[in-house]
Amino acid sequence: MTAVLFVCLGNICRSPTAEGVFRAMAARAGLSVTVDSAGTGGWHAGEPPHPPSVAAALRRGYDLRQQRARQVRPEDFTRFDLIYAMDRRNLQDLTDLRKGQGTRPALFLDLVPQLGLRDMPDPWYTGEFDRVLDLVEAASQALVRRLSAT
Repeated sequence: MTAVLFVCLGNICRSPTAEGVFRAMAARAGLSVTVDSAGTGGWHAGEPPHPPSVAAALRRGYDLRQQRARQVRPEDFTRFDLIYAMDRRNLQDLTDLRKGQGTRPALFLDLVPQLGLRDMPDPWYTGEFDRVLDLVEAASQALVRRLSAT
């Protein structure tokens, strides 16, 4: 079973969206995976995802309502086989936290280079909840294809 962790800043918009979308797509593809999300910051720990993220996801059939924010922990680098950051800032924070041990994090959008983006926009600031869903769906489909091929 492959364990996948998605990481953003506060774990209330982008990474819970990625968790919910990828979990649903992986289940439809019959993949055996464990999926979680976390934030590099911990100020939202215990909170549900941001209501506009939940609403946008629900409109597309993804339910994020049971998720709760948490902060990345050192043991995540040995617990997860794949760790995907939503942007380069969070990738750098994860790289610093990793201290050269365990799973090396990568950028989620690097799975879809044809999009020409590396950083997932943060809808907390931009309000682009549907655009984030579009990007997350594209990257999740690429990840499902990659894991199905192995």
